[in-house]
Amino acid sequence: MLLRSDTQLNQNSYYEASVQREAATATLSEPLSADVLVIGAGFTGLSAAIELAQRGYQVVVLEADRVCSGASGRNGGQAIVGYSSGQQPFEQQLGMADARLAWDMTLEALDLIDERIAAFAIRCDQVKGYLYVADSAKKARALEADMLALSRNYGFATDFVRGAEVQRHIQSPLYQAAAFEQRSGHLHPLKYGLGLARAARQLGVRIFENSPVLELQRGARLTARTARGQVSAPYGVLAGNCTLAEHGPRLAPDIAPRIMPVGTYIIGTRALEPELCRRLIPANAAVCDNNFILDYFRFSADHRMLFGGRVSYSTRTPGGLQAIMARRMGQVFPDLRQVPVDYVWGGFVDISMNRAPDFGRLGGNLYYLQGFSGHGVALSGLAGRVVAQAVAGQAERFDLFARLQHHAFPGGALLRTPSLVLGMLYHRLLDAL
Repeated sequence: MLLRSDTQLNQNSYYEASVQREAATATLSEPLSADVLVIGAGFTGLSAAIELAQRGYQVVVLEADRVCSGASGRNGGQAIVGYSSGQQPFEQQLGMADARLAWDMTLEALDLIDERIAAFAIRCDQVKGYLYVADSAKKARALEADMLALSRNYGFATDFVRGAEVQRHIQSPLYQAAAFEQRSGHLHPLKYGLGLARAARQLGVRIFENSPVLELQRGARLTARTARGQVSAPYGVLAGNCTLAEHGPRLAPDIAPRIMPVGTYIIGTRALEPELCRRLIPANAAVCDNNFILDYFRFSADHRMLFGGRVSYSTRTPGGLQAIMARRMGQVFPDLRQVPVDYVWGGFVDISMNRAPDFGRLGGNLYYLQGFSGHGVALSGLAGRVVAQAVAGQAERFDLFARLQHHAFPGGALLRTPSLVLGMLYHRLLDAL
């Protein structure tokens, strides 16, 4: 989702500039009946539609804008093992056995990306390799503790290094420690999402773009009404993610307060010399630091630095965005201080209070999938799989996530955004100190 203030900003997206979209599908203009109604045509909704169609269900997908016009088509492209929350919510609420199941499902999520790329011949510039970095002694200790815990409790090994050894993985003066692993990686998210849409249509899924849902009537059969048509089905999947934070009172007032739209932004440089790219990040890995307000970056297939961060909790685009982000990029990579920036774009991702995914049911036949909190490239595919299993009567894996306890953001509809802005300033100060 992009809030209105960011619509113009997203027109300068590197991802949109580097694909050729097909013509928009027709808007919904008639009454239809289906086995399953899916609201949202991003990674989550398309993944659910694919899984359901493969099980023989007739699926209709309603998208308010274009396929992958929200976070799925403009994110950092980082497909990451694990959860933004870490394993603590799973361990504390569900116990170690189920926490291990939850962890293993994130490995499955990465495998699922590989499977779909192969099965549907999706060309999306996929690269394996991921680098976690820390820019202070305190953050280095925290990173080492996290990596040791993952190795001890989940058998997940990384190459953890400190000091001068960090330069083997990234040529930057900023970082004091790093951990490298090869299960995670990166891809072109919009190419991947458009490939999922093509696959869904090949399986018989009907996708209607520019068809926002104006009303959702619940009951034994669900009915979604748009400006010119409606869809009724015995099952529904809400896959709008942070769209629910904007339209939640209309579609799902029960769960809208449990997620918050957080702005995150990316700049794309002019194409660089391949040798420079190989020197700065030898394994061509995606990189992310472990600050609360984090930087994340990688090289594109055509050798541009795609540098992301500069989050906003206020739903307003920060002023001087390009200059601020270019300056931060120059702190990480002094060699890039004078490199021109060709693209700057951004928008909103959905976060939950504890940064763990928020999956569940409303009324028994309406499923919701939200709160990916920055890990949606991989977890959205898993979400589509487990919700399809639940619709088909195999709900054990879906219910593992549904058992997690989530809370609404404080302050209610009027005060939760100012409250989060203050919280962000506090954590930014902690990162700086």
